[in-house]
Amino acid sequence: MIARLRGDLIYKALDHVVIDTAGVGYRLFIPLSTFYALPDSGEVSLHVHTHVKEDALQLYGFLELDEKLMFSLLIVVSGVGPKLAVNILSNIPARDLQVALANADTKRLGAVPGIGKKTAERLILELKDKVEAAQTGDVAQTEAAGNAKNLPHDDALSALVNLGYKENLARKALEALETPPEATLEEILKGALKLLVR
Repeated sequence: MIARLRGDLIYKALDHVVIDTAGVGYRLFIPLSTFYALPDSGEVSLHVHTHVKEDALQLYGFLELDEKLMFSLLIVVSGVGPKLAVNILSNIPARDLQVALANADTKRLGAVPGIGKKTAERLILELKDKVEAAQTGDVAQTEAAGNAKNLPHDDALSALVNLGYKENLARKALEALETPPEATLEEILKGALKLLVR
């Protein structure tokens, strides 16, 4: 799966961009926060979530790692698909979303188009504990710490801890994963999150 993409930005719309990499144009759906932060053209690099459906493969791009991590948390919640997750991040920045969830701010969450009271309450119920610790930390630093000497599992552990999981639980989830040595950070995080939300 694609976890990161670098190339020339050849098309930019409110909800998606097209990036040319080695002659191949990749369409990535994006939140408004990424749209406004991107230049109109030139070389760009985005964190990518690869969403596989029965009849399609869709890419979602994020300029900041904390946006991608919040997106990964949101789509695990029952009733929240990728499009709604992007809509949430388009209306509430990732850091503000962490605060809203940690403070059980149903009013802020409910102001997002497509989010009713029940969905807001479900988001808080399933994600509140996971973001309380992250609201005072810098989730984006987890990628900066991921240099060549660190293994993807180490990066995943750091990201999970920053998202509010206890280190021992996060470590157990990572140890329980059966991932190949070449697994990407995104694949490892996705697998670990599925185990942790059971």
